[in-house]
Amino acid sequence: MTKKERYEFVIDYFQKHMPEAETELHYRNPYELLVAVILSAQCTDKRVNIVTPELFNRFPTPEMLAEATFDDVEPLIRSVTFANNKTKHLLGMGKMLVEEYNSEVPDSVDELVKLPGVGRKTANVITSVIFNQPNMAVDTHVFRVSARLGLTTNAKNPLQAEQQLIKYFPQELIHKAHHWLILHGRYTCLARNPKCGKCGLTSMCKFYKTDMKHIIAK
Repeated sequence: MTKKERYEFVIDYFQKHMPEAETELHYRNPYELLVAVILSAQCTDKRVNIVTPELFNRFPTPEMLAEATFDDVEPLIRSVTFANNKTKHLLGMGKMLVEEYNSEVPDSVDELVKLPGVGRKTANVITSVIFNQPNMAVDTHVFRVSARLGLTTNAKNPLQAEQQLIKYFPQELIHKAHHWLILHGRYTCLARNPKCGKCGLTSMCKFYKTDMKHIIAK
């Protein structure tokens, strides 16, 4: 199977089985998604969705977040990973949005990564989800699934994986493909015990063919 055929197979499968793929983070506007994605670093979306309702209720705008203190914010997000650092990032992000971006979330990766707590992965999420730009955020799920399916080859880090994925996925599908791979990794292609028995991609999956000892059919 050629690389082109491999991508066509994956695209056809997900368009049929996951046509409406989207982020599982709860948000109502770009500001809320930015906050949620910052909080989601090395933390589950489920946990983030538990803490954000009260956080958004208390600080519904960048202006209000910019005026908050550490002691205002940290208790509200204490249950997420690295709460201290993320509190500092949120406070700095709020101030920078107000002071340098007129309280508007930037629509480019280059501008977004200037914000505290925003790396390339977060910037790619924002630009793809909010602005439908052809950017691919590569987290642990995307990195693992794309390698197992043979969509990436010998990618040593997220950036290399990102570059390979955006080369072969059609531009108009990149923002959706990001969610396909994340959700597949989150619920089917698990890191330790992948549910290969429930997966419709095993016929072309390199991992399935070469690592049978890891397969647990459920």
